[in-house]
Amino acid sequence: MLKNFDSKTLQIKLRPGRSVFLFGLLILGLTGLVARAAFLQGMHNDFLQQEGEARYSRIVEMNADRGMIVDRNGEILAISSPVASVYADPKLVKISPSQLEQLSRLLEMEKAEVEKRIYRKQGRFVYLKRQIVPEMAEQIKALNIPGIAFETEFKRYYPEGEGAAHVVGFTDINDQGQEGIERGWNHVLAGEVGSRRVIKDNKGRIIEDVEKIRTPKPGRDIVLSLDRRIQHIAHRELRNAVAIHKAKAGSIVVLDAQTGEVLALTNFPVYNPNSRSSINSERIRNRALIDTFEPGSTLKPFPIAMAIETGHVNPDTVLQTAPGTFKVGRSTIRDVSNKGLLSVAEILQVSSNVGTAKIALSMQPQTLWQIYNNAGFGASIGTGFPGEANGLLRPYNKWRPIELATMSFGHGISVTLMQLARAYTIFTTGGELKPVTLEKQAFPVMGRRVISSETALAITQMLEMATQSGGTAPLARVNGYRVAGKTGTAHKLIDGKYAKNRYLSSFVGYAPASRPRLIIAIMLDEPAAGKYFGGAVAAPVFSRVMEGALRILNIPHDAPVNNVVTFPALLATGAEG
Repeated sequence: MLKNFDSKTLQIKLRPGRSVFLFGLLILGLTGLVARAAFLQGMHNDFLQQEGEARYSRIVEMNADRGMIVDRNGEILAISSPVASVYADPKLVKISPSQLEQLSRLLEMEKAEVEKRIYRKQGRFVYLKRQIVPEMAEQIKALNIPGIAFETEFKRYYPEGEGAAHVVGFTDINDQGQEGIERGWNHVLAGEVGSRRVIKDNKGRIIEDVEKIRTPKPGRDIVLSLDRRIQHIAHRELRNAVAIHKAKAGSIVVLDAQTGEVLALTNFPVYNPNSRSSINSERIRNRALIDTFEPGSTLKPFPIAMAIETGHVNPDTVLQTAPGTFKVGRSTIRDVSNKGLLSVAEILQVSSNVGTAKIALSMQPQTLWQIYNNAGFGASIGTGFPGEANGLLRPYNKWRPIELATMSFGHGISVTLMQLARAYTIFTTGGELKPVTLEKQAFPVMGRRVISSETALAITQMLEMATQSGGTAPLARVNGYRVAGKTGTAHKLIDGKYAKNRYLSSFVGYAPASRPRLIIAIMLDEPAAGKYFGGAVAAPVFSRVMEGALRILNIPHDAPVNNVVTFPALLATGAEG
């Protein structure tokens, strides 16, 4: 241990030359620092600016306004509203236990989950909750927590809810289309994202806009061909029919008979795009465009039209359908009852399988295939809707005689309901197949000639007979209008076999028959409340929707207003077809 040291003992004495040398080094160092500072700040300050900007400057995205989706009359079907999303910068967050408690309560999150996010070690950005209501955002702002900030996003809102869900679709939380028009037209609706440079303070708040790097480009509005008023009626009536007949599912399509524009389209089951909890794979499927089925007797007008067109028969040609059965090879074709002698017009009126099969067998397979192919079966409609199905039309050179016969009444071929509705434009336009569109058309659209106008008129007259007394669809009639249409009742094909007591009930028709304006196609999947014939299950839906739609469009009457009568026997037993 050292003791009693004098202060003089600790003094260090330097020689004069050495002290001058050290003083010179000190002056040189200071001069270097001054020169360096002058160089950086006066002549080459990029480095300092970059370092400063790295700490406070940020490039943030500028969301583009997503385009609206509206119906043909400008009624909004989808629109984006600005909302706030709350996020944290973990390196800047300073939060007290009481603030953490309040923040967790406002966010409706577990405190442990909030802590996990705001205290994570990697990254400078983490969402706490997205698309919150304005009241919640204001309450969180009032907590004044450093490192907690907000950004503006857009939340999609669908005023019609489930009413137009299967057409419009929905977006995800990032405003990207997931189904329907939102998905298929996403590139048009979304626009282009922009960006800007901002300065943030130590609490992560934007305090200054420095510059706009790229201006966002708003998305384009989409004007659909839908009429919200007709869509509402179609949705209501289909929902009621599915419930009354205890059907597994159902679909309805309403087309403009002259332009091919889709005025209404809905399905059941359905979902609400404003409520994500209602969304699942079964509910979001647009069955009218995606699901295929065997159309049954609704296809009978096409082989009959081709037989008339090629001169094999005319509407007055008489065929024998007794005894209600007809053998083709080892297979037997059956009618619901023995109809005896029937003209071609009556075969379509009462929906005779035997008569239709005999007409089909009088033609070559290629001839029947040609009318089906020209009607658009087995090929995409081309609407642009995601997942649109082609259906199935097998090559004619692989058909056996029994297949030629059964395909004449809609077995062995699969179609979508939209394809079926579109095919009927052949009869409403004087023989032309019209393209189908989900967007409003500003100009008349050209069709493709399939049959002559004379043949189209003859089929219309036959289909009008089908809705009269003695036909399969008197329940399709509409007060004050002439109606033409065809019923369909088919056993459901499951795993390659026709299921017993499981049916697909359908009806396709148009009105006014004198000058067709609307085509409506309906299909109910597995009605289970007792009735299953298309004339008893689907035709009444057609009648109610057609009546409402014609009234909305103010279409003039072409028949007496008391032309609809009740058929008690039909109401009790259902119709054939």
